[in-house]
Amino acid sequence: MKYAVIKVTNGNFNIHAEGFTDPSAAKVSYHGLCQQLWNDPGTTTACAMIVDENLDVLPGYKEYISKAQPEPNA
Repeated sequence: MKYAVIKVTNGNFNIHAEGFTDPSAAKVSYHGLCQQLWNDPGTTTACAMIVDENLDVLPGYKEYISKAQPEPNA
């Protein structure tokens, strides 16, 4: 089985890394990507995930990132 790390950043789809045959290596890439997305000031929303060659998400490896500011209480 092969795995890929994919992302959607501010509405733009991208394959971050692909061709992993070992899920552990894909997990390292995924966690690094999530860290980059959280730290990137230009990212307002993002989704990162690990998928297999059937585009099924590896359980527990999908993260939605939203940096929208909460509405102040009126």
